[in-house]
Amino acid sequence: MFKIFLLSALFPFLFGNVYDFKVDAIEGGKIDFSKYKGKKILIVNTASACGNTPQYAELEKLYKQYHGKLVIVGFPANNFGGQEPGSNAEIKAFCTKEYAVTFPMAAKISVKGSDIHPIYKWLTEEAKAKQLAPEEVTWNFQKYLLNEKGELIAVFKPRTSVFSPEVTAAIEGK
Repeated sequence: MFKIFLLSALFPFLFGNVYDFKVDAIEGGKIDFSKYKGKKILIVNTASACGNTPQYAELEKLYKQYHGKLVIVGFPANNFGGQEPGSNAEIKAFCTKEYAVTFPMAAKISVKGSDIHPIYKWLTEEAKAKQLAPEEVTWNFQKYLLNEKGELIAVFKPRTSVFSPEVTAAIEGK
């Protein structure tokens, strides 16, 4: 119990920005966020059986449109309505077959609750500190945009299209 308390007390100091994170990739290996320095990063919690699942197509289109300037990283999570029940292999196969996803996908994680993944703990704490709403993850396909310095600059609600004026303006720095 003391270790958990100590870790949570030190948490803000352990991860200064997104570049401090290395997460498991869906196909094995690691996604090292430090490799994305100088690019904007859009982090999205995803689910294969959600009403928002067609957003995979928009995310892929956006990823190709801003290739070299923006990286999208999907984080499959089963936190909302059991809408991501599959294994990493099943999720990867679904994303490839149904939406031809080529952007990086992390291994399945938890984005809220007592088992929240550290990167989502960091994102939600950053959102709170910067008063960006929603502060907590509210549903599948919530989006977190980070600037070229790895700083959280915007949070977009799950149903917000990545081609909405607010998202594209934030990506383009307008």
